[in-house]
Amino acid sequence: MASDKPPLVLMHGLAMSGRAWQDVVPLLVDFHEVHTPTALGHRGGPAVQKRPVRIWDVIDAAERYLDNHHLERPHLAGNSMGGMVAIELARRGRAATVCALSPGGFWSAGDGLRATATGNINRGATMVRRTHHLARLMMKSATMRRISLQSATPHGDRVSTAQAIEMLEDTIGCTITAEVQSGDDEQVDPLDPLPCPVTLAWSGRDTVLPLASYEKVARNRLPQATFTVLPNVGHVPMLDDPGLVARTILETTGATIG
Repeated sequence: MASDKPPLVLMHGLAMSGRAWQDVVPLLVDFHEVHTPTALGHRGGPAVQKRPVRIWDVIDAAERYLDNHHLERPHLAGNSMGGMVAIELARRGRAATVCALSPGGFWSAGDGLRATATGNINRGATMVRRTHHLARLMMKSATMRRISLQSATPHGDRVSTAQAIEMLEDTIGCTITAEVQSGDDEQVDPLDPLPCPVTLAWSGRDTVLPLASYEKVARNRLPQATFTVLPNVGHVPMLDDPGLVARTILETTGATIG
């Protein structure tokens, strides 16, 4: 039976999955029909049909998801790569609102930002694959979770062992880590005026896409967007403060919070 709640699609970051939103979804379902698809080439997502895979292929696959679920202009929220996907779907006229949490793509050819960000992700993914079985044991230690997950969260010790292992499996299961966003042309171009309300919510303790490196570019390319900083959360803010993430999304969608 169709829901009378406005649809909201949550889009995860590179080498993650729709499970990244598991602690946020319960805080949204009273207000929205929530979808948590897994992206092309990721564990549990659509299989890759051609190589190499570029961000535009991931965006095309996300748009097919909207088509297949009869979602013409849902609210969109995305983290990292998912934030860029949400912005680009809005550019195509497929969003009612966008809440982009530390979105990727705000780099330029030659500035080194893309190479630094994706290089760190690729090295982390390679290390996880090489030490898979050992890593599963390491995740039983709160100290090792804090160290191993520091690129995603400054509070990795608070992540449960089961969730940490699930994140490792998502990383191992991603088949496009070394391909997507490997070219400087895979970036967010200027978008002015905006096709819908957009919030850029940057994590204050993001070490993958640091606020200091990206804020000016993001503000310049999307000058009409609402820009806000989320305090004391890392690159994947859903891990650190699901309530803050949910409130930020709901403020963007215009939902009434009792």
